[in-house]
Amino acid sequence: MPFHAYVLQSQTTGRFYVGHTEDLPKRAFEHNNNRTWSIKNRGPWVLVHSEEYATRAEASRRERQMKMKSHAWLERLVRASR
Repeated sequence: MPFHAYVLQSQTTGRFYVGHTEDLPKRAFEHNNNRTWSIKNRGPWVLVHSEEYATRAEASRRERQMKMKSHAWLERLVRASR
């Protein structure tokens, strides 16, 4: 099963959340139903970008790379993926 590095964007604040998972639909559901403590009550969240990887290590590495980038860099990434 593939792994995903992903970016969510809050529809209320415009902030981004970057993560990685093995089950993208389940993880998006958890974020939008306040089952993720770190972003609880900050949604609703929309999946704006995802990348598929063969291993968890690759997805985790990409998540760390994206987390080190600026908000403006993430905005450009999201625009490019649309």
